[in-house]
Amino acid sequence: MKNKYSIRKATVEDAATIFDLATNIWNAHYPSIISLKQIAYMLHTRYAVPVIKKSMLEGERFFLLSDGDVCKAYASIEERESDTFLHKFYVLVDQHRSGIGQELFSYILKNINSDKPIRLQVNRKNIKAINFYFKHGFVIENAQDFDIGNGFTMEDFVMVNFRK
Repeated sequence: MKNKYSIRKATVEDAATIFDLATNIWNAHYPSIISLKQIAYMLHTRYAVPVIKKSMLEGERFFLLSDGDVCKAYASIEERESDTFLHKFYVLVDQHRSGIGQELFSYILKNINSDKPIRLQVNRKNIKAINFYFKHGFVIENAQDFDIGNGFTMEDFVMVNFRK
């Protein structure tokens, strides 16, 4: 059976699409986890079109999953010296539990050019995401608080998948 989704590497021309997806997802998913002010701040500092373009030019690889012409999920990775860092992994809220996350995650694994561990950060209150990562072989490495400026803190788990 042919899959109905397409996944491709994003280009700088896709930065506005990624920003729109991020805005939709963050405003639907995160108000029960962090404040609306922190959501707005993080979207501005991490997802503004120039920020996404700069990240791409510095080596962060973004991927988009679409159903026809509609983008439904995105992810980004950066291959570093000691690991591969999964910076972003987001699916439209109305698509949770549809298999899209699994499909995108499998695609990401195929596009990592090494067998180094995969690391990520996830908000400690984001139970759905934490459970998704547990299901995909991640373990909690530690809990950290990250000062992101403007009086905001990310209270995250650092998770790792050793891929052995």
